[in-house]
Amino acid sequence: MIKLALTGLLLTLTYAGWAQTRPAYSPAQAHAHNDYEHTIPFWQAYDQQFGSIEADIYARNGQLYVAHDSADISDSRTLNVLYIQPIVGKVRANKGKAYADAPYGLQWLIDLKTPAAQSLSLLVQQLAAYPDVFGQNGPVRVVVSGNTPKPEQFAQYPTWLQFDGRPGITYTPEQLAHVGLISQAFPMYTRWNGKGLIVKKERDRIQAVIEQVHQQGKKIRFWATPDNVNTWKALMNLGVDYINTDNLAGLGRFLSTRRSAEYQEAHQPHAIYQPTYRNNDNRSRVKNVILLIGDGMGLTQIYAGLTGNRGDLNLAHMLNIGFSKTSAADTYITDSAAGGTAMATGEKTNNRAIGVDATGKAIPAIPVNIKPWGMSSGVISSGAITDATPAAFYAHQPDRMFEREIAADFLQSPVSILIGGSYRHFDEQKVLDTLRQRGFQTSHTFADLSKLRAPFVLLDDSAVVAMNKGRADFLVPSLHKATQELSRNPAGFFIMAEGAQIDYGGHANNVGYVVQEMQDFDRAIGEAMKFADSNGETLVIVTADHETGGLSLLDGDIKRGYVDGNFSTNDHSAVMVPVFAYGPHSLDFRGVYENTEIFHRIMTVLGKYHGK
Repeated sequence: MIKLALTGLLLTLTYAGWAQTRPAYSPAQAHAHNDYEHTIPFWQAYDQQFGSIEADIYARNGQLYVAHDSADISDSRTLNVLYIQPIVGKVRANKGKAYADAPYGLQWLIDLKTPAAQSLSLLVQQLAAYPDVFGQNGPVRVVVSGNTPKPEQFAQYPTWLQFDGRPGITYTPEQLAHVGLISQAFPMYTRWNGKGLIVKKERDRIQAVIEQVHQQGKKIRFWATPDNVNTWKALMNLGVDYINTDNLAGLGRFLSTRRSAEYQEAHQPHAIYQPTYRNNDNRSRVKNVILLIGDGMGLTQIYAGLTGNRGDLNLAHMLNIGFSKTSAADTYITDSAAGGTAMATGEKTNNRAIGVDATGKAIPAIPVNIKPWGMSSGVISSGAITDATPAAFYAHQPDRMFEREIAADFLQSPVSILIGGSYRHFDEQKVLDTLRQRGFQTSHTFADLSKLRAPFVLLDDSAVVAMNKGRADFLVPSLHKATQELSRNPAGFFIMAEGAQIDYGGHANNVGYVVQEMQDFDRAIGEAMKFADSNGETLVIVTADHETGGLSLLDGDIKRGYVDGNFSTNDHSAVMVPVFAYGPHSLDFRGVYENTEIFHRIMTVLGKYHGK
């Protein structure tokens, strides 16, 4: 008695410690309810590495059959055929592990539909033949539910056979030692339908039951829960140990992506520039334009970044906002090539095309169009400078894959500052040699930035790795250097700076990647706003070429900088993207318009004050 009591106490303390440092949810917390009713019993849940699988059984004529109702009993659907032999086969193939590459075992919940006296002896007999799988130290934990024996009879059965308890039953320490799980019907505590939030009174009732079970050192499962993403997330927030589902593929996918779907900001918020709004709503002279493109940046990417930064971004302080429609000439959903070309040239083109119209004819980009006015240009990217978006501002190619040809096209461009990655393509084409002969300074080391004077090309691939791979401050010093150099030109300048890797995070379906890149891009936005306020003649525009990932936000906590997102695709979506503007003529960028209008409005504003 004392030994069992101490064991129970130890389990309670162990569980309490586990609960405080609970790991991220994974398929280990997935429970395949009525698993046998799915198209392929056992295998569908097992292949997704579910931590718990349920089978209902009937005892008849000395055999155990898997069925929900007695009318469904079939000679071909025995417990041995559908579950015991597949489980044994996998464990032995995995050399004693339930899953070859997962650090957890398998809970097998067996629901008795016939009385325990009729069923349990047969069950024990069949499972006892495989002690290496179902025994005391086996990787598969068997928990019996349904018509279980009375608690005072638990001790009559092998210790490796545990029972599914109920929250309302008071167990002695000896009985509790035989309880492997505690379950209850969700409607016992709430009428919630899985939409919105559980009302506080009902949520408190559920939370109290969960805490009671955890204090007993046990895990809890609810059945008859709503079965959707919102419910799964709510159960996770409550600390439920096994999430009940009939949607195996949906829950499996949801839980398997938890590591990349959730992000907790570990750093202090980055400082927000406090704008003066100098000439912000005036239609006064625009000498300079800074176009900042967050590749793949939609509204949810922005709000995810804002949440991670504890509720604020530089972007959030811009007052004039519009929306850009992003479709390409040949398709509803654009890629970066067509999206970048639309903003750089004012014409729609086909996906994959760089700086050419839909017929393949080269069309001039902003740097070429402003050259007659004596203006200078710079192009910056936190990714490959030969990638689609930055390439659209200096190159003309039928397909974005022609990166060597894109690099060679720079020789025909008036752009005087180029900063990013893709050193190899410029070097292989001897572009850098030619540029040096023309008076350009070149470097492939980002540390040289401060030494360079325009015109220059700085291409350092090691400097444009992802933020989560260790990228140091890149966009802010690059933008600062470019404005410093180009502002020496009394005729003004145009700079396009791209936050390239917001897009990469969307393609990777990784929320943390997106948040970190969004925050880094926002630091550059603050730098641009600061420069605009310093002279009152600079228009700053912030937009995207498209949204990437179909990101939605399922949950978050601004105080903690916590974000939980869900992606609907690993590619681009067709949604409109926001256009933020700051400085003189920022009012002109309100409204809803085609992405080509960004080019035309920039050219109109600049032309008005440069003699057009």
